[in-house]
Amino acid sequence: MLFGCDFSSAPTRRKPIVVAIGETAVGTGTVTLTSLERFATLEAWGLWLRETPAWVGGFDFPFSLPRELVEHLQWPLEWAPLMAHYASLSRAEIRDTFAAFCAARPVGGKFAHRAADGPAGSSPSMKWVNPPVAFMLHAGVPPLLAADASLPGLHVGIHKDRIALEAYPGLVARELIGRRSYKSDDLMKQTPERLAARSDLLAALQAGATRLGLRLRLSALQQAELLADARGDHIDAVLCLMQAAWGLERAASPGPGYGLPVQFDPLEGWIVTA
Repeated sequence: MLFGCDFSSAPTRRKPIVVAIGETAVGTGTVTLTSLERFATLEAWGLWLRETPAWVGGFDFPFSLPRELVEHLQWPLEWAPLMAHYASLSRAEIRDTFAAFCAARPVGGKFAHRAADGPAGSSPSMKWVNPPVAFMLHAGVPPLLAADASLPGLHVGIHKDRIALEAYPGLVARELIGRRSYKSDDLMKQTPERLAARSDLLAALQAGATRLGLRLRLSALQQAELLADARGDHIDAVLCLMQAAWGLERAASPGPGYGLPVQFDPLEGWIVTA
């Protein structure tokens, strides 16, 4: 199974975790959206990961922390022990620890960054607000490990046929529509302009206008559903699906595979397609 996952560290029925499931045939240059799944709890999502026998997924949350931060805090310098330590902390402890780190740094350099943040344009994985990616990491990685998934370059799981790739939908979206905003959780900001941006984004995906070299195929009903989601969660899941498909086509590439760099920091990880 191939899918992309738009993640929430605190999902609800109103704002669930959204998974876009698709399929691709090698050499066709197309990705077909087959279904959309929604999970209102972390437990339901984690169970689905464990019960689905084989998959390659692109997940919209960070898989690790900046090395600079980890070294400063004197936390474990290997990925698995670091994740075990991080999972043992409460969200309040994470927030207070990271806030203290930022408070001691100069304006303009409050946060530490991973190497992938530059080319991906992603938020530092230690941010606890707007977006709370530090909490997404805290909530998202343990279920991947519980599913015995492999995270190329970081962790080899028992199930070699469950592959988790860190994705970032903003990377693809910016390539297609620049800095135009296409989504908002705020009802007052769910404007016709953002609807037009979603429409242009989908049209570009269907035309294969990205450097990924892939075209999205979807039904008229699916297109209407994606456009109607003013929060953008469904489109973000589809963008992660496209990144996962790009990685799958390069599963046998040198290094960790899946189109990831031959070498990257094995503590920090990397974002597929960055």
